[in-house]
Amino acid sequence: MKAPPPGSAPTQTGDRIFSGISRAAGLAIMATLAGVFIFLTIEGVPGFFQEEQFYKGAGNFWGYVDHLLFGTVLAATIALIVAVPLAFGIALVVSHYAPKWIAGPVAYVIDLLAAVPSVVFGLWGINLFAPKMVPIYDWLNAHLGWLPFFEGPVNPVGTTILTAGLVLAIMILPIITAISREVFTQTPVLHEEAALALGATRWEMIRLAVFPYAKSGMVSAVMLGLGRALGETMAVAMVLSGGGGISFNLIASSNPTSIAANIASQYKENTPGTLHVLIATGLVLFLVTFLVNFAARWIVAGNDRKMAR
Repeated sequence: MKAPPPGSAPTQTGDRIFSGISRAAGLAIMATLAGVFIFLTIEGVPGFFQEEQFYKGAGNFWGYVDHLLFGTVLAATIALIVAVPLAFGIALVVSHYAPKWIAGPVAYVIDLLAAVPSVVFGLWGINLFAPKMVPIYDWLNAHLGWLPFFEGPVNPVGTTILTAGLVLAIMILPIITAISREVFTQTPVLHEEAALALGATRWEMIRLAVFPYAKSGMVSAVMLGLGRALGETMAVAMVLSGGGGISFNLIASSNPTSIAANIASQYKENTPGTLHVLIATGLVLFLVTFLVNFAARWIVAGNDRKMAR
């Protein structure tokens, strides 16, 4: 039998099988993604050129989709602003601060949020969370109404874009927390001990040793959470009372809705023209999500190259 080249380990049968399964899984994912894109393209392209009545008075497709895309990005941005600091904080507490007898149950409870169906979040949001937010919105309008975000008039039942963003923040919290916790715990112990031995405080050790090592994973966690927030359907459709145009007013009754929520609410019409328009908006969302993930991979790859140097 021919000896393996110097510096390389012999390839075992199990390694070859695992490599083949992994390659097949990767190709299956790529094929599925390509199939989804081809379907959206074939069925969605006619939606760009439908008659004016199918665009709900917007005149053309881009006038129809612009406020939907704006609402999608706005709700996802609110979710990230709230969830990212909280997720990083929880991940740091679990991985570096809390004793194990507390860290384990806390991590389990956070991960359990990922198993809650979207419709449950929607029911909780519209029946319990939204009404509780109305007094807070009244306070924001009274004290910060000079800002365009809180100028009102306040939605009397609390079903606003801000409520939808906060519900999304809770939904993406376990994704960002779980990935961040894992990358934080992968930091070499020698790096942490060296920083502490040189007189660094616990926070300085985290800032100088943990964060640089975990930067790629943190970016990946945020982008995965963003992808979930961009594509969420049922919770946003149930919590948000849409119908408005492009507006930064976060507490008013007229809010821009998201692309996914609009598809869920309008699909019941199901006429051929409406269906093509809705699929076309889905194609736009697909492309936006793809670009977000592509940007995340580019950022992670760039950081990995810097770390390799």
